[in-house]
Amino acid sequence: MADLPVPATPSSTPAEAAGEPTGRKRPKPGERRIQILQTLASMLEQPGAERVTTAALAGRLEVSEAALYRHFASKAQMFEGLIDFIEQSIFTLVNQITEREPAGQAQAHKIVAVVLQFAEKNPGMTRVMVGDALVFENERLLVRMNQFFDRVEAQLRQSLRQAADANGSITPTVDAQAQASVLTAFVVGRLHRYARSGFKRTPTEFLDTSLRLLSA
Repeated sequence: MADLPVPATPSSTPAEAAGEPTGRKRPKPGERRIQILQTLASMLEQPGAERVTTAALAGRLEVSEAALYRHFASKAQMFEGLIDFIEQSIFTLVNQITEREPAGQAQAHKIVAVVLQFAEKNPGMTRVMVGDALVFENERLLVRMNQFFDRVEAQLRQSLRQAADANGSITPTVDAQAQASVLTAFVVGRLHRYARSGFKRTPTEFLDTSLRLLSA
């Protein structure tokens, strides 16, 4: 299966671009927010990293905590910025898949691949997706990530219903619901394993073979 282009977070901006001492170029409007989110994602990429505090984030950026709160009302809002990036990146590609791929089964497999490829390219985002980075944060963040996977499963269900109809199933709705549930559980399991392994066990490992077995 050919890899689809998956956007990855840009490399973290150097600390010198994040501070505002004399002699340093002031970021353009909006750039500082991006720098904060890039740095937060980078800190989450460290295997075994503990909870990222605003003090540690400010220290990495070489600014005060007050400077962070000029751009985000709370740390929860920073995580919401990361979730926005996850949703926009993945569902933009999912929409492209459903528009360009006529076969329902192929749609489902490509959707699974997109989610896992995104996670592989963005380890810090993976910790947000599986909830590890959100454990001590606002509960609404976990609810939102759960809704993200519900949305993925709903799209898988729609694609697989199309496939079941094409294959002449007498219970297409039930078949699609069961397969979508299995594929979503597979995705979540792979993401958890990736995070728990310190990002050593890639989520796309044996992906084509695994999808064939799950679809048999």
